[in-house]
Amino acid sequence: MSSLTLLIISLSFNILVLLPLQLDAISSCNGPCRTLNDCDGQLICINGKCNDDPDIGTNICGGGGGGSGTCKSSGTLTCGAKSYPKYKCSPPVTSSTSAKLTNNDFSEGGDGGGPSECDEGYHSNDERVVALSIGWYNDGSRCGKMIKIRATNGRTTTAKVVDECDSQNGCDDEHAGQPPCRNNIVDGSNAVWNALGLDTNLGVVDVTWSMA
Repeated sequence: MSSLTLLIISLSFNILVLLPLQLDAISSCNGPCRTLNDCDGQLICINGKCNDDPDIGTNICGGGGGGSGTCKSSGTLTCGAKSYPKYKCSPPVTSSTSAKLTNNDFSEGGDGGGPSECDEGYHSNDERVVALSIGWYNDGSRCGKMIKIRATNGRTTTAKVVDECDSQNGCDDEHAGQPPCRNNIVDGSNAVWNALGLDTNLGVVDVTWSMA
């Protein structure tokens, strides 16, 4: 057998071996996927695309499951004589994400409007529950997950994510007449505020949060 024939056979064999590897290539950010094994490193498969894992707050793709680092307003919503910015994203999630803690009544008839998005239910003011801004809520990927919240007084608590603090819509019956949320809101029940030793009359306070 000639050297040329051996070379052709060798090249053909290498192509056949490498072809499946190329078809099963590991995807990076926003690459196509069907299972967790299709994504590189700490990325996970969400809705057919490889993205950051909201459970561990990775920020490999620039969003951490919460939008890009340069999250800008997507428009405005006019409520009466005032205009409010709308958002489709939130700042990146880190191990200590800066946020504004607001107060919400998740019980039926409370200022939260309709039932919670995650479970279509209402929650007592004695439960430590929160709603997250649209990017951090991340299409419900954090529903039922626990987050850890730290106040500037040094106290910490955990709370369960049960709802989205809508950053796109508002000023209607569904939202109890309230305007859209800012994109950096952790909307906590009375129990969350009490656990942090905070006065709900303050309305808004600075906190940091992470996945518990």
